Amino acid sequence: MSLRELFSLRHTLAFRLTLWYAGIFAVSLVAAFWVFFLMISSISRSYVDRELLAEFAEFSSLLELKGLDAVRPEIKIEAESEGVNRFFLRLLTPNGDVLVSSDMSSWKYSDADRTILKRLTSDKDYSFKTLAIPGHPHKVRMLYGVMGSDIILQMGVSLSENERFLGLLRELIATIVVIFTFLAAVIGLFMARRALSGVKEVTQAAQEISSNTLERRVSVQGGGVEIEELATTFNSMLDRINLLITSMGEITDNIAHDLKSPITRMRGIAEMTLTTGKSADNFEAMAADIIEECDRLLEMINTMLMISEAEAGTAKLQKRPVDISRIVQEACELFLPIAEDKDISLEHEIPAGYQISGDFQRIQRMVANLLDNALKYTQSGGTVTVSLSGDEKQVVVSFRDNGVGISENDLPHIFDRFYRCDQSRSQTGSGLGLSLALAIAKSHGGNITAMSNPKTGTIFSITLPQL
Repeated sequence: MSLRELFSLRHTLAFRLTLWYAGIFAVSLVAAFWVFFLMISSISRSYVDRELLAEFAEFSSLLELKGLDAVRPEIKIEAESEGVNRFFLRLLTPNGDVLVSSDMSSWKYSDADRTILKRLTSDKDYSFKTLAIPGHPHKVRMLYGVMGSDIILQMGVSLSENERFLGLLRELIATIVVIFTFLAAVIGLFMARRALSGVKEVTQAAQEISSNTLERRVSVQGGGVEIEELATTFNSMLDRINLLITSMGEITDNIAHDLKSPITRMRGIAEMTLTTGKSADNFEAMAADIIEECDRLLEMINTMLMISEAEAGTAKLQKRPVDISRIVQEACELFLPIAEDKDISLEHEIPAGYQISGDFQRIQRMVANLLDNALKYTQSGGTVTVSLSGDEKQVVVSFRDNGVGISENDLPHIFDRFYRCDQSRSQTGSGLGLSLALAIAKSHGGNITAMSNPKTGTIFSITLPQL
């Protein structure tokens, strides 16, 4: 790995995770070793205290058995055997006066602590104290103990060996902490980069994807649950994008086809008017035809905008209690003359009293679109049946016809924008009616389903939540 790569590594998530991991590990390790160090320090001091207490017990027994004269020479012998620079003993009166003392040349500032002397009241009573003596390189652990009724033994031992041992232990702990923290950082970096390898793969896939390579997918195996969820979500997003781009391509083709026809007609009208004559009547007829074609284009554009707003959830619905029974009944009455002109029987069973919460005009438009669709694809002599039913939760409006039906290949696509079945190519329309109806239903918390058989006709059902 080059220096440039190492420098850029510090900006990565893996590096930050490694810092956190190494930092937490180092703090935990220091805390654990600090507790360990305190325990060892306490054990070491306890060991010194036990040695002093053992000496105190020996001198107490010697004083009790043989008297003060036997203790005097033992004090000097014991100090010399331990080392006068490391150990000293003194016998004191309760007032602090020295009765017997070992060589104190190395312990010039070791006067008795009168506060401790006053606190020692009974035989075998003792007290410990640790202090630093001026001129002495190491701390001293002292014991004051009462022997008999009026003699106090003062013993002091240098803690040089303890301090040396604890110093080495501190250095060892510091070395261990540094080494293990470094190892933890290396291991943490390796683990972090391995854990994030799935993220890197997703990133590489995203960088390589273009409109022509949307088939690329990320592996969802072996990266852990989180990475698998990320990869699955990313792949699902690619599926949706691919579907969206495909749909956009189809919509663009359909828009181009559907816009081409009225524009061509307008141009043809204008050319024909210019070539056949320039009378006021010709120009008036041309203007009327062009206005009609423009109205068709505006209707198509407005319908597309309504669909987009409904699907995006940005439509400003003026919801209020709506009598769906009344809307369906009025739609049937409105389309009855059209059905009679086509010699189609329009039957309807509309019970009164069903209420929903919705935008009156949009609900009216949805019902009209489905009824118009049923009449449009039913042959002369056929029947269209409109029914309304419901329960406490929902209302269902059904449109049944015995028309040409819809093939299995076309049925999944009939709600797509501009989609027109082969058998409907001869019919007028933009292919937006069903798309708009479904978008309106979904914006009101409902849905539209279709069942069809090319031999028996089609059933469209609107399901809406009841008020």
